[in-house]
Amino acid sequence: MDLDIAAVARLAGVTSRTLRHYDAIGLLAPAATGHDGRRRYGDAELLRLQHILVLRELDVPLDTVASIVDTDDPTLVAALMRDHHAALLARRDRYAALAETVERTLTRLEKGLPMTADDMFDGFDGARYEPEARERWGDDAVDRSNAAWRRLSPEEQRAHLAEHEAVAEALGRQAGTGAEPGSPEVQALVARHHAWVSLFWTPGREAYAGLGRMYAEDPRFRATYDKHGDGTAALLRDAIAVFAETLPA
Repeated sequence: MDLDIAAVARLAGVTSRTLRHYDAIGLLAPAATGHDGRRRYGDAELLRLQHILVLRELDVPLDTVASIVDTDDPTLVAALMRDHHAALLARRDRYAALAETVERTLTRLEKGLPMTADDMFDGFDGARYEPEARERWGDDAVDRSNAAWRRLSPEEQRAHLAEHEAVAEALGRQAGTGAEPGSPEVQALVARHHAWVSLFWTPGREAYAGLGRMYAEDPRFRATYDKHGDGTAALLRDAIAVFAETLPA
C-alpha cells in the first residue's frame, strides 16, 4: 500500500496538519517523501497510525502514546492491542448504557412519569471518583480493579451490579426489622458482599472493616445503602466488623 498524506488523512479521519505534527514530534514518520514533496505512507505506517488513534480515543496523552507504540515486538503489539480492544468495548458498553438512560428519561418526560435520581444517572462514568480511589487504595489496587471489570462481559457486569443491589435491598429489609449485625441472616448477606467486593480486590480484616466504616461515614456511600431503608449503611458497617474478625489479618 502506498498512499499520500491527503489520502491517509481522508481515510483515518484526521487532518493533514495532524499527520505533519505527528511527523514533527517523531511519533509517525512517513515511509517516504515523493518527488512532489508529499509524504507517503505504507502498511507499517498505517498500522502504527491506527494504534496511535486508538490510544488517542482512549485519551492517552501523546507522550505516553509514543512509549507504547515504539516497540518492534509483534507479540507485545498484539497484547497491547488486545487491552485496547477490551477498553474500547467497555467504552462502547458504557455509551450504550447512557443511551438507554437518556431514552428512559425521554419516555418518562413524555409520559409525565416520575424518575429517581438513580435512574437519571444510571450508566454515567464512575471515573470521576478514580483519583480519590487511587489516593485511598493506591494505583495498583485501582488498576487491578479496572482490569477485572473490563474482563467481564456486559452480561457479567450487569449481573455483578444486580448482585450488589440485591444484597443492599436485603440488608435494608434486615435493618427495618432491627436485626443484629451478628445474626446468621445478616452475616450471610455480608459474606455475599465480601464475595462481591473480592471480584476486584480481596480485603483482609482491617481493610474490610475500614471499607465498612467508609460506607457509613461517607455521605455518598451511606446514601447508596440508606435508600433501601434508614440504618442500612450502619448495619452493614457493624456486620462487616463482625465478619472481618473471621478474615486473615
